[in-house]
Amino acid sequence: MITKLTDKNLNDIIGKAMGMLNKGGIVAFPTETFYGLGVKFDIEASLKRLYELKKRPEIKPMPLIIGNMEMLSMVASSVNDTAYKLMEKFWPGPLTIILKAKKSLSKYLTAGTGKVAVRIPGESFALHLAREAGFPITATSANISGMLPAEDAETVKKYFGDRIDLIIDGGKTPGGLPSTIADITGNDVKILREGAIPASAIYNFIKKEI
Repeated sequence: MITKLTDKNLNDIIGKAMGMLNKGGIVAFPTETFYGLGVKFDIEASLKRLYELKKRPEIKPMPLIIGNMEMLSMVASSVNDTAYKLMEKFWPGPLTIILKAKKSLSKYLTAGTGKVAVRIPGESFALHLAREAGFPITATSANISGMLPAEDAETVKKYFGDRIDLIIDGGKTPGGLPSTIADITGNDVKILREGAIPASAIYNFIKKEI
């Protein structure tokens, strides 16, 4: 099912997406970079189905989006001061932060690492959905593992056909670089992937502020 997003139907589409997520469905939606695939973070069968759909290696954790920092308590066992300062500076935005995970989190989210990857997305449908949902949602890129991430709904459909329960067609996304990934579980910040936010911007901020 493909639903076209317009300026006038945002609330209706968010309601439809939330209903599908709560039922255990997979939803494709536009983020500030590419299209993402979302399932509710605590429905094990949906997480398993998403992994199989993407043909994603189980050694790769599944990133999450949240609508506000209060939701961190649902997925993270602890958040240090450095992580909070980076969140205040770069969220909402394309910075994925890796934190120590709650023990109750699915292995599909942590890949057995004891860590969870999370961000508040930048201005996009993904941000509005995460805020309204009130629970973390996966936001793994809408592609088969190893293929290019989808920039539009047509590419999502080409990759997955009718195996996605709901595709939110918000037009072409900006594309460009994916989110930057920073591991903040230890004493030092480790940039695991440099993306839309340059590593230098993060390190310079840390030097100045922390």
